[in-house]
Amino acid sequence: MIQLVKKGGSFGRDFIRQLKLRNEESNRQVETAVSEIIENVRLGGDTAVRDYTLKFDGALPDQTEISSGEMKGFLSQCEPDFLSALSRAAENIKDFHSRQKQQSWFNTDEDGVMMGQRIRGLSKVGIYVPGGTAAYPSSVLMNAIPAKIAGVQEIIMVTPPGKDGKPNPDIMAAALTAGVDRVFLVGGAQAVAALAFGTETIPKVDKIVGPGNIYVATAKKQLYGTVDIDMIAGPSEILIIADETAKPEFLAADLMSQAEHDVLASAILLTTSEEIAEQTVAQIDRQMPGLSRKEIIARSLDRFGAIVVCESMEEAVAFSNELAPEHLEVCAANPMEYIGKIDNAGSVFLGNYSPEPLGDYFAGPNHVLPTSGTARFFSPLSVDSFIKKSSFIYYTESALKSAQKDIIQLAETEGLTAHANSIKVRR
Repeated sequence: MIQLVKKGGSFGRDFIRQLKLRNEESNRQVETAVSEIIENVRLGGDTAVRDYTLKFDGALPDQTEISSGEMKGFLSQCEPDFLSALSRAAENIKDFHSRQKQQSWFNTDEDGVMMGQRIRGLSKVGIYVPGGTAAYPSSVLMNAIPAKIAGVQEIIMVTPPGKDGKPNPDIMAAALTAGVDRVFLVGGAQAVAALAFGTETIPKVDKIVGPGNIYVATAKKQLYGTVDIDMIAGPSEILIIADETAKPEFLAADLMSQAEHDVLASAILLTTSEEIAEQTVAQIDRQMPGLSRKEIIARSLDRFGAIVVCESMEEAVAFSNELAPEHLEVCAANPMEYIGKIDNAGSVFLGNYSPEPLGDYFAGPNHVLPTSGTARFFSPLSVDSFIKKSSFIYYTESALKSAQKDIIQLAETEGLTAHANSIKVRR
């Protein structure tokens, strides 16, 4: 059961160290197995991909690629209410991310010098989408929509086939809604490798994004450099800061909403009220039996969950900034007053009626967030994740002459006489 700590004391730093150890649970055998898969796909292309698909997924699809027309055919297999919700969520996500789009720019000064920056979408982006029981249509929207807004020329999605060799209809509906260009029924580390190197049928991409199991995450990690990736994601996490006005039934529900992801997920409540802390424990006990993933929730809360009574909200905010959580909820009488005090968090949810699942599915901000304390220096997935920038310079002859003395001085100080000579020959 979740531990209740009445006085924080040295608990904070010790618990943060414990959480960071989760990332070391990645098995060396996984690293070795993934390396072998990557090399075989690099050398064997489609043949290796098909062999691994049959081995790991238990079935080969009749055809690897699903056309847009075939995607439309799967809509009839989806619940109408799901399709309506998907459409409304997509509109919110588009609206939010459209505001992130940057424009190219240039500047000309009085000497005729021109400088600027050109912003372009990447040429090809690959999106990995889990299938089967871990199918997340919302992740298709969160990954594909910002890429589309950024101007990515082609979005290629890979997703494993089901045991019957067919795709998940809900995933197909999300791909259609988000504007995915091509879909391949391939999963696992072999799919990541295929996107990174390209095969006879699967295009080579510039960047791979999207969630997956430990094999997928390890493949992305090993292939970083060959291809760009979104981030190396760790187990999911939520931190809630609550004062005496918070509602224990809400707090318990929100803690468990993240704990159900994985036995390695972390769910922490920091509160200034001992009464709120104890009532939240009681609410967890009351609500958990009715949840479908209660075994996973129980293990997660037991290993990586905590409810800590803090001396003050300032102490709670300091703990949060040190932990740099993926999701941070602030359930307080005036949550807005803490916006300027929160320095490190992937996404912040303010008030009793902004629970984390609101961001996961519907509100608009991206749910692909930095984990494991990396919110100290990483940002959520965004339109910026799918662009590249090039700078350009134009100097007139007179403008270069006015700058040449300084350039030559700097080059010769660094001992790069050929650099200096490139300027001297233009005198």
